[in-house]
Amino acid sequence: MGGNGQAEHDGAADRDIAVLLAEAADGVRIGAVPYRELVRGGRRRRARRWTLAAAAALVVAGSAGTLASAGGTDGEGRRVVPAATAPVTPDSRQVDTPRSTAVARGTDHGEDWTVEALVWGAPRNVSQARAQLKAMRGYALVPAGIHAPSDLVGKSWYYGRLMRDGALVSTFMNAPVEKGGTPPDGQVADAATLLDPEAAGGSRRLVVGRVAPTALEVTCTWDDGTKVKAAPAAPGTGLVGDFEDLVRPVDGSRANWFTCVAPKGEDHHSGAAKVTKVAKGS
Repeated sequence: MGGNGQAEHDGAADRDIAVLLAEAADGVRIGAVPYRELVRGGRRRRARRWTLAAAAALVVAGSAGTLASAGGTDGEGRRVVPAATAPVTPDSRQVDTPRSTAVARGTDHGEDWTVEALVWGAPRNVSQARAQLKAMRGYALVPAGIHAPSDLVGKSWYYGRLMRDGALVSTFMNAPVEKGGTPPDGQVADAATLLDPEAAGGSRRLVVGRVAPTALEVTCTWDDGTKVKAAPAAPGTGLVGDFEDLVRPVDGSRANWFTCVAPKGEDHHSGAAKVTKVAKGS
């Protein structure tokens, strides 16, 4: 072994290793890259990730009481978060706007007349009551017996108004809604009024009232013995043609409203009504 024996030995070992690696490489078959398989595998992995993300988003949205869908990306790859739908709050009606229903219509002395029911929701606090009183004044209405806004809190209110040719003639019903929302079964809250208050010696031909939904027939009687019967209108029946004696539902009211009109040419000083038929079992 010469002075450079170590270097010669190392060189031989390196050559041997190189030969072995070359022989091993010759034994390996190199094929085409499986591009399609790699792409499909990547798509499956992305689909699984999106599915999990969407499920998690729906669970979070459901626990918050809102409906949401999983977000996506915009054209530049930025994450886009969809807006959630705000939950609907219960009893969201406005107390400064009444619910209005025309419950009767007819013609008297060549003029069209309409009976209108206005129902106001119950204010929940003094602030809402103050706003409601202001709105009522805009309708030329003042709730009877209410001296301060606090007196109106928690009370629903209704009015009956008579209109002729679109102009207000009189407000003849003005009262808080009864506890439970309707008069007791078999009872009537009613008022007789003049169809034409400006006519000299006008008779009280019109009777308007409220009854529980169980009432199937109301009989109106005037002081001279004239009787008129009103029955519930067929569901979905609107105000068509001339006047009909009917019992009708009113928007915002649990009670039904009825109207009766006495024949023309009679001088009626007063009129009253009572329920003469109710639903079975009530």
